[in-house]
Amino acid sequence: MKFTINRAAFIKELNNVQRAISSKTTIPILTGLKLVADDNGLTLTGSDADISIETLIHADNPDNQLAIQSTGAIVLPARFFSDIVKRLPEDNMTLDVTEGFQTEITSGSASFTINGLDANNYPRLPEIDATDEITLAGDVFSELINQTVIAVSNQESRPILTGVHFTLVDNQLLAVATDSHRLSQRKINLPESASTTYDVIIPGKSLTELARMIGDDNPDVEMRLSENQVLFTIGDTLFYSRLLEGNYPDTSRLIPEDATTTVEFDAKALLSAIERASLLSHESRNNVVKLTLDPANNQATIFGNSPDVGNVEEALTPSEMTGDELEISFNPDYMKDALRSFGAAVITISFTSPLRPFTLVPTEDKENFIQLITPVRTF
Repeated sequence: MKFTINRAAFIKELNNVQRAISSKTTIPILTGLKLVADDNGLTLTGSDADISIETLIHADNPDNQLAIQSTGAIVLPARFFSDIVKRLPEDNMTLDVTEGFQTEITSGSASFTINGLDANNYPRLPEIDATDEITLAGDVFSELINQTVIAVSNQESRPILTGVHFTLVDNQLLAVATDSHRLSQRKINLPESASTTYDVIIPGKSLTELARMIGDDNPDVEMRLSENQVLFTIGDTLFYSRLLEGNYPDTSRLIPEDATTTVEFDAKALLSAIERASLLSHESRNNVVKLTLDPANNQATIFGNSPDVGNVEEALTPSEMTGDELEISFNPDYMKDALRSFGAAVITISFTSPLRPFTLVPTEDKENFIQLITPVRTF
């Protein structure tokens, strides 16, 4: 196997595939990167058994400057190989596999030889033969991931909550995540009639890596399912993830249907105030911020306190407020994550009592996006 390629084009795809490679895997060959050169071009594969990423660098794309002198396959130690490629001196590089899987990498006056492994021993990627697929614009899917994945649990004691629950019924895609302290739910109405229905749980870590791969050029993302795997296709890149097994809790009953107090804020302005209040709350053991609302006088005040450092108090300017007086405490980090997910929107926050979960929705799209936060008992 021997080929020459433009280094920048190669590094771009190498960076994507490396997202799936972990040094902590129990299968030694998975710490390597698989390269296959054939008539179509150069295929790179990385996997940690949970996530697998495969991408094709086309031979007929002049930007790649890919010339394959002889076809073949090799598995190379990913970390060393990547470090070498990124430090080579010239714009192009040549890779040549000789006897005994010895691999020579040359660029200009630099030459490295590293030991490779037999690609036949690399695990096969999952086979997904499902023909039903849904397609979303890259920016829409990336936004959906970023708005929901913030609420997945990091605790392996309840593995099911480390994923995002996706359901598709009647052309409506619903994504929900919760760690039992907060919840994020996003709906997307699909334009075409999808004959299939989905009910799957995708690991949050997989979705985070997938969102990072969706570039600014905003390619469409295709999603297909098999029994225990999901395949996302982005251009010439295939992203496989295992699915989490089990039943996701019924989260619909957690969202309150009515409210005793509602208030409207500019999300960015409220975020800035919470960030200032949390400067002191983070120094306290319980990390709590308090909000008081007085609808009769249209007054809202936020408090942060640390017995060791001091306290902060700031008057807020809601654009609208109705209902009963309220004093409520919450984790500011949850609130900041939720507010960031709204961007520059105006939001409505609805409360039922100081100890019941409260909801945040954008005023212009309240049906399709909701964040829920459980308050903190402070007495």
